[in-house]
Amino acid sequence: MSLTGVPDGTEVLSQIIEKTLSNGMLVEVYLVRCEGHYEAALFIEGNYKPGPPLPRLAENSTGNAAYWMGVRPKVGLTQEEGEEILGAVNVQNKLHHCFFNDTWGKAES
Repeated sequence: MSLTGVPDGTEVLSQIIEKTLSNGMLVEVYLVRCEGHYEAALFIEGNYKPGPPLPRLAENSTGNAAYWMGVRPKVGLTQEEGEEILGAVNVQNKLHHCFFNDTWGKAES
């Protein structure tokens, strides 16, 4: 499957996780490099979905979803999936001496 909608300046490097949702949709999270750092990118059925560059802890955990990614739709991730994504991104940023400050969704003061 080819990936579509990848933002300009973003290089897709490798798949971190792949899962099929209960509705049958394929969800993939890839390690990407952009603007001098590494982050995670969410794809549903091969289409890029904007959202936070790292999994966010679920405030009101439902089922076994401990983390989430994406915006419209949000995709729930298990504790293991969230930790796997965070670990993959953090390792690459440390290995390549990249500084990454995740400010997605935070209002400027």
